[in-house]
Order: sequence, then structure tokens, then C-alpha cells
Amino acid sequence: MTAKQYGAIVIGGGHNGLTSAAYLARAGVKTLVLEKRSVVGGCCVTEEVDPVLAPGCRVSTASYMASMLRPEVIRDLELGRHGLRMLASDPIVQIALPGGRVIPWWSDQQRMHAMLKQIAPGDADAFIALDQRLKKLASYLQPYFMEPPPDIHARGLQGFLELFRAGRRIRGISGDEIAEMLLFLTGSLADLVDRYFDSDEVKSLILANNLYGKHGGPHRAGTAMGMLFHLLSGGEDEKQGFSGHVMGGMGAITQAMARACRELGVEIRTDSPVSRVLVSSGRATGVELEDGTAISARVVVSNADPKRTFLGLLDSGDLPSEFVRSVKSIRMNGPSAKVNFVLSEEPRVQGMPADANAAQRALFTLVPSYTQAERCYNQSQEGLLPDDIWVDCVVASNVDDSLAPPGRHMLTCFVQYLPYELALGHWSERREELGDKVTAKIAEYAPNVPGSVIARKVFTPWDLEQTFGITEGNIFHGDVCMEQLLFMRPVPGWSQYRTPVSSLYLCGAGTHPGGGVTGAPGYNAARQILRDRKQLGL
Repeated sequence: MTAKQYGAIVIGGGHNGLTSAAYLARAGVKTLVLEKRSVVGGCCVTEEVDPVLAPGCRVSTASYMASMLRPEVIRDLELGRHGLRMLASDPIVQIALPGGRVIPWWSDQQRMHAMLKQIAPGDADAFIALDQRLKKLASYLQPYFMEPPPDIHARGLQGFLELFRAGRRIRGISGDEIAEMLLFLTGSLADLVDRYFDSDEVKSLILANNLYGKHGGPHRAGTAMGMLFHLLSGGEDEKQGFSGHVMGGMGAITQAMARACRELGVEIRTDSPVSRVLVSSGRATGVELEDGTAISARVVVSNADPKRTFLGLLDSGDLPSEFVRSVKSIRMNGPSAKVNFVLSEEPRVQGMPADANAAQRALFTLVPSYTQAERCYNQSQEGLLPDDIWVDCVVASNVDDSLAPPGRHMLTCFVQYLPYELALGHWSERREELGDKVTAKIAEYAPNVPGSVIARKVFTPWDLEQTFGITEGNIFHGDVCMEQLLFMRPVPGWSQYRTPVSSLYLCGAGTHPGGGVTGAPGYNAARQILRDRKQLGL
């Protein structure tokens, strides 16, 4: 059966797919979004943990905090008018340490400095000075977020223009700042914090605010980039280091995007898994669904990760062999998991200040020491369930009572480092073992939690892959490391959202600038398609 033709088909209704679809439709392109699940949103969804044991108790299933959602996307798509509301998180992050100590990271520098003077007086000035320097360095990187990376393969006049475009973004940067930026982008987190700080408490606080879901223990080169990454801007007010709770859970972002899309004329179909991209004479001409339906389009835009797109939705004969080899080499094997709980009472974290309000009590990270974190990562790479784990906890119902009825509390936990493939057994058999390990870890800091569990759902790296279609459960569609960023993402030579198949584009987190709920890849891809619209016949 053949359906009507569209200007553009977007494969995958995650937040980047919806962002691309909205911008294309806004430019007059007839656009169709195809989502395999029964709900749009990809990893950015709000769902019930267990409809039977805990009806009406909802949580952000996978992604769980909003930090770098681009203000351009919020404003252009009028997401506020479509229902999006975010509450800034303060503290930004908060660690619970053995011995009943809780240390927050306040967004207000004066408040932070005063607190550090109490717990780590020798590091207080250095912490604020470093934070200010990092924010300045991050501001140089910020403009690259919302445009394609430099095209290093451009030649002639176009090559000169690309060089000019890249250079003007860092006009005014000093030699010392360039050296320091390279240090933060390529150095190890452990070495850098040892350089600046003496206090173990401050070092742990910085570790807890580093890049989640990235490969490498804190002693590995390249792990310091999270210090810059988390200081990029986000939210409607474009605030550096913004972190926010989304009212209604993270799914409220994609539901607002879906409403914006429909208002712009985008057609969205759920329960519509794509089996392959149709290619004729080297050009993408549409898609075929798993039920055999063929749908034509002038442009196909894939929000799936690069491996799923090129190795799963295309025939190898449609792609150059060297390109296929490069795609196969993209590092995935996601190192993280999610465990979501419905509780009968709020976690009582030992050492939480008696005067802490509900918003402060909503955050606590159980971060290992640097040595333990390194050991945890190394064990995961051997296929082992590590002795110790790193658990980031958010009691979402503390700031949003719409997520659960009275007497119920929603706890969502991000966990790392874990193997994608286990050396012994399979995640389908050992899933609850991970859940038990997370529960026991939380109990060390909040002893009331195990006895208050009403329902629990565990998403191992394998479950993330099976549920959301992200290869090897990698939440970033490919590890965030220097060799897989900028003009190297997804693979060298193909960083401009185009692909070796004419009329086929990528718009997901596997493209520049990478993962996180930002909307930037979808925004950039749509703009690139619109630049090409004449030759595409749009």
C-alpha cells in the first residue's frame, strides 16, 4: 500500500525529531513524524512506573532533569504557551556523604562562598574563581551549539568562510584561555581537581556535577569536559549552568513540542515503526513501515542514532564501505541505567538540614570517591556489576505534586557505571539484582527507603535499548569524547547533518553538538535542510 507523499518524513518522535519537524513545518514543508512507541518523546517522556501497583504515579522514565534546553527552541516554538513550565533547581546538585553529611551546590555565588568558608575554608576562594573562569570559557563554546560544526573539508572560498565563521566565535580569547580550555576538554577530572582544591568534600561535589553517561572514570583523559559542559546555557532565560525541574515531568517538554508541531501542521503518527529507508539511485525517497506501508517524501530525516540509521534502516549497498566501517566504530555501549520508584514516604536522608525545604530535599547524589568511581568504571568494562555504584537521586514529587496522589512519592535514580553486556548472565535475568543494589545503596543514606517501596522499575542499558531504540542503551547516541565531537560527530567527513545518501539527513543526538535534552541537533539539522531546500525540491 502506498500513502501520499510528504515534503519530509522524520523517523522518531524524540525531542530532536519534533524540533526538526516543527522548524521544517514552520518553513512550509509538509512534514510527517513517525514514532514506533505509542507515545511521542523518545527518552524524554513521563510515564507511570507501575499502573497496577501504583496507578497515577508518574515519573520521567529516562531523562530526568532539564538543563540545556535551548532558549531559541523554547521561544520559537512557544513551548510556554503550549504548556511547558520549568522550575529552576537550587541547589544545582547536592551530595550525601557517609557519616550523615549533606553538601549543596548553590547557584548564588555569595551563598556558596559562605558555605564553603564553613566546610572548606581553604578552597572557598578557589572554587568561586574557577567557577567564574569556567563560565567565561563556556561562553566561548556556546555559539557553536546552535550551528553546524566547522566544515574542515571545505575548500576555496567556502573553506575561508568556514575558517572565518569558526574564528569569529572566539574573537578576543586570550592565549591563556585557549590553553585552559584545552586542559578542561582533554584532561582528567581527578588531576584537575587535585590541581585546584584540597578538600575531599569540594572534590566530591565537583565529581557529582560532572558529565553523566560518559565513558571513563575520573582519572581518564577527557573526563574534565563535564566541568564546561554543565556551564553551557539553558532554559528560557539562557542562564549558564541552569538546571530545572519540569512540571509534569520531562514528557511535558515533548508534549509541548508535539502540540506546537500539530499547530504548525505536522502530522504525528505513533505505533508506526519504520523498517527501512527507501533508496532509489542513491537518493532517499521515503520509508517503509514494519507493516509494509510505503510512504514517499522528498527528504527523510532520521532522529535514530547513527548505528541504527545506517546499519539497521539502510542496505549496506547504499553506503560506501569506508563510511560503514566508520559507523561501526562509533563507541556506544551505554554505561548507565535508570531505576524509578514509587514510595509511601519521602526519603529521609541522614544529615539533610532540618530547615531544608522540599526543593532542597528533592536532590541527593550518592557519589563514590574518585578511586571508587575509577574502580567502578573498570569493573563495568570487564562486564561486571560493580562493587560500588554512583546513584543520582531526584524526588520529583517534592517539587511537582501532579506526579503522584497524596501519600505517594516519586523517586527517580540515574545509575553509573554499568556494562552494556554482562560477563555472566544477561540483563533480562539480572535486572532486579541491579534494582536491589540501588535500593541498598540508597538505604545507606536514607534508611527508610527500602521499607517504603510500593513499586519499582529498572531500566538497564539493555532495557534502554529495547524500550527506546537507542543502540546499546547509549543515552547520547554515541559517547561524548573529543574524538566523537564537533566535526568528528557522527563520523569524520559527515558532520553537517547530511549523509552519503542524498536527501537523507540526521537530526539526533548522534550529531553535533551531542546528547542531552537541548533541541540543538534538531534545530541545526532543520536549518541545514532548509539551506538545501532548492536542490531538494522542497
